Amino acid sequence: MSAATFRTAGIADVETMLEWAAREGWNPGEEDAAAFHAADPEGFLLAEVGGTLAAAISVVNHSDEFAFLGFYICRPEFRGRGIGFALWRHALAHAGNRTVGLDGVADQEANYRRSGFERAGASVRYEGRLTAKPEAAVRGIRPTDAAAIAALDMAANGVQRPAFLSAWTADTPTRKTLVLDGPNGPRGYATIRRCREGVKVGPIVAEGADDAIALAQAALDVLPAETAVIDIPSSNDALRQRLVARGFRDTFATARMYRGTPPTTLPLLQAIGTMELG
Repeated sequence: MSAATFRTAGIADVETMLEWAAREGWNPGEEDAAAFHAADPEGFLLAEVGGTLAAAISVVNHSDEFAFLGFYICRPEFRGRGIGFALWRHALAHAGNRTVGLDGVADQEANYRRSGFERAGASVRYEGRLTAKPEAAVRGIRPTDAAAIAALDMAANGVQRPAFLSAWTADTPTRKTLVLDGPNGPRGYATIRRCREGVKVGPIVAEGADDAIALAQAALDVLPAETAVIDIPSSNDALRQRLVARGFRDTFATARMYRGTPPTTLPLLQAIGTMELG
């Protein structure tokens, strides 16, 4: 039996990882590969057995202090052989001494804990229909917004992630970022992207749930879809109530876990960007 070998994934490999994710029911975005890869080109890793792809993982270094783990997938025919866990250990070395976050499924939570991760909350997926509605104070992102968006994102998430943010908020045919203006400049933003099914809106960074809904509705006006998916921190009861009142239902949840000191988030974080990269 051939031993597993590990290598760094290129963009084409990340496309393959997204196909695996789609088969697992993750509903990835249509143009996720380039944006994901740009966040940390060294952070996507594969295990091969006899030249065949067997498992995948990402450990994306967002900054010198923080990384996020995702895409932990082992193909069914290679499970139960220790290949996935060997790749896991190999990939975590990429993070060095950084705090590492992840959104983990419930049946793996105990395994993550054995690797030093501790639960700090949860991310909950809500799906439903939301009325598209333009807002006078909401507009498309501009290049001059970069510094303000970075500051808002840092305040909301407690971490810097410049490469991810630059790629994620870039305008593409299937991904749009909108800014909520205030008297002193941008006071919120949201990104919407077309997925295999419907659209996902995230991150949403805003001062309150009403602003979050306004951003999401304006985003759907720009990129319409029958179904909207919004992943929110479990602590965000105000936005949860507004979504449920509009007929949204929770369809999936993950444990938000950290190895190392968790970042300090603020109520500005209305919805996360992605369960793969945080």
